[in-house]
Amino acid sequence: MLKDFVKLETFLTVARERSFSKASAKLGISQPAVTQQIKFIEKYLGAKIIERKKNGIKLTAEGDELYKLASVLEKEIHKAEYDVLKIINKEITFRLGASFTIGNYIIPGECLNTVGEAINNDINLSIQESQHIIEQLKDRKLDVGLIESHVIDNTMIYREWLEDELVVFSNTPIPKILKTEDLHEFRWICREDGSHTKEIVSEVFDDLGVSCKSFNVLSEVGNTTAVLQTIKRSKKDEKNPVVSIISKYAIADEVQKGELFEARLRGIKMTRKFYIVYSKENKHNAYVDKVVDFILAGQC
Repeated sequence: MLKDFVKLETFLTVARERSFSKASAKLGISQPAVTQQIKFIEKYLGAKIIERKKNGIKLTAEGDELYKLASVLEKEIHKAEYDVLKIINKEITFRLGASFTIGNYIIPGECLNTVGEAINNDINLSIQESQHIIEQLKDRKLDVGLIESHVIDNTMIYREWLEDELVVFSNTPIPKILKTEDLHEFRWICREDGSHTKEIVSEVFDDLGVSCKSFNVLSEVGNTTAVLQTIKRSKKDEKNPVVSIISKYAIADEVQKGELFEARLRGIKMTRKFYIVYSKENKHNAYVDKVVDFILAGQC
């Protein structure tokens, strides 16, 4: 069995995620496949290694021992694979793709330098739409993507990374908590059709019984940077503020400095997930593993 580390990797993932379904998502294989591999190990060992509980799974005494041994083996395999990669490809440029909000406002330059040092190679950051990132990953023009919309593709592995919150903001003070009727008092900069942000906002507004079409819309723009710059350059008018909706990450510095002002809708939180995505073909790539683990560990 030691020659087939894939099954042990599945066991380690189930143990760490405390869930067959979460392990399935992380490994990019079906849940029945995960279950089948665990059963194979138990049959091979002649012992039960995992017990299912209401709140997850629990390792048996035999499972605990196997986990310790498999973790040591995993560490040595990763080290060996990384060393082999350095031999056959001493100098590479790791290609990281990020959607607009992430690339411009969440991944700072020093993060790229730190990741580059971790894998001992250069990092190239390409900022583009989430759908385009998926296409570039499929064409092997990118190694890892950071996206703000879960563009479903069965050839990819998706890892949940950050939770983002969308907020109403302006360049003049506005109430921190907004009632539905307040929305009609503003002048709006809206997102163009096709925007993931607009999809989320539209769903929320539908629940509130309002629509962007009923607002005083000054213009529609294509991305986070355009929204931010348009609001910043708008004439300040405390009676009729110009507002829009944006990721809290994009305006965090300006809000802290008192240059921009954010608000939330009463009783509603507009959230979305950011994902790390990479091809299933790269799930055993040492460089990809290192970069993904680095970002998930919050070292950026």
